[in-house]
Amino acid sequence: MKKVVITAILVFNISCKNKEIKSVEKIDTSKETEEIISENKSKTDTSDATDIPHIKDFQNEVMNQEDILFNGRLKKYFTLSEFETVFGKNDSIKLLLEEEPCYTIFENKDGSVDPEDKYLYKEGSRFENSKDKVAVDEFKFTKSNFILFKGVRLDSTTSISDLQKIFPNATKNIGSMDVYKEGKVQVIQLREDENNVSDGHINIFIKNGKLYSMHWWFPC
Repeated sequence: MKKVVITAILVFNISCKNKEIKSVEKIDTSKETEEIISENKSKTDTSDATDIPHIKDFQNEVMNQEDILFNGRLKKYFTLSEFETVFGKNDSIKLLLEEEPCYTIFENKDGSVDPEDKYLYKEGSRFENSKDKVAVDEFKFTKSNFILFKGVRLDSTTSISDLQKIFPNATKNIGSMDVYKEGKVQVIQLREDENNVSDGHINIFIKNGKLYSMHWWFPC
């Protein structure tokens, strides 16, 4: 009888010890899992902070038309009398119907062009004219032609290094192209707006290391 009682006590003790061991092992595993999850979460948080690119860090800069003053006086759109006051009388005229551009500034809602709409040319610059309305299409920097961009003067003496200070991203992507009657020139592209609503852009042309001209480009 004593042997039976002793045997039962031993079995009970061993069983209790096994339960304690299993319980301890379960707690330790839980803590280890929590530590791994915490570590992974920390790594994920760090990755989110450093690996996601910031669009504004690499996009070409914006040249909003509202920030430009041509010859320090006119924005992109103005009247015919203002054109003559600031730029003088045009050198020549061509009807848009003769030129057949794929895009026009003052086109009608149905895409048509008024037969009297024309280009006004002045010292290498080109302006679109519809009735009393005028807009800059291409602007050539000469001794007398310049722009103020956010109050900063850009003219025919402006160098690439000057442009790099204002448009660091765009100048990193500088390219070259052959321009009709001008030969090979360097070009940088600027966006028209911060939210990329416009599907066009502004080409800034550089010749012999100096600012040469600018042109609003839109797809056909």
